[in-house]
Amino acid sequence: MDKEHRGVAAVDRAFSIIAALESSSMPRNLSEISRTTGLYKSTILRILQSLQGAGYVVRVEESKYALGPTIMQLGLAYERANPLRHLFLPIMQRLVDAGSESPSFHVRQTKDERLCLFRLNSNHSTLDRVHTGDRLPMHRGAAGKVLLAFDEEPADGADMDEIRRTFVAVSLGERDKFCAGVAAPVFSQRNRLLGALSFSGPKERFTPPDVEQMKVTILAAVRELTKELGGTFPI
Repeated sequence: MDKEHRGVAAVDRAFSIIAALESSSMPRNLSEISRTTGLYKSTILRILQSLQGAGYVVRVEESKYALGPTIMQLGLAYERANPLRHLFLPIMQRLVDAGSESPSFHVRQTKDERLCLFRLNSNHSTLDRVHTGDRLPMHRGAAGKVLLAFDEEPADGADMDEIRRTFVAVSLGERDKFCAGVAAPVFSQRNRLLGALSFSGPKERFTPPDVEQMKVTILAAVRELTKELGGTFPI
């Protein structure tokens, strides 16, 4: 047994099943859940019965399952209780009203993934496809680069050094060949990294002059957010 992991195995398995259902836009059957989680079908079926009883999972077809209403209730409770929402969304809306690309706020989720915690679409007619709650790769995209560069164990490399020097990351076609992004870090008290604020959209709107203006705009926004959170932006 991993000495660093002292959780309850049955709970871990239940969470892995919930994560498998959350990662799919369609209901999943036992075989699909098994491939994703690595669990035996018999184990999955027993856990699903408990999750169904608590409303975390519903059976939507003869042999397929989806997330249940309890998950939605938890999400709504999280939104009500999340103080960051009341700070970030007004500032992000102000950016959109001023004509910015779509702003998002990302935090680190796992070693290899980041979570889009907040997202507002721009007023442009064409948009990139990012939604609140999306899990995206850490190693591709401007926001991921920022999270890696300013992590407690920061990533190495000339590109990471440049991000730490300028406090801005730019991504052109890394996560999606048709999309681009600009991101900067947001710090909290004691100047700890909280997450990354980003602009993203179709790559054709990220010309060199556009990117330079986005850098100015996003740095002003993260300075304001950092100040409101009790931190001091380094530049």
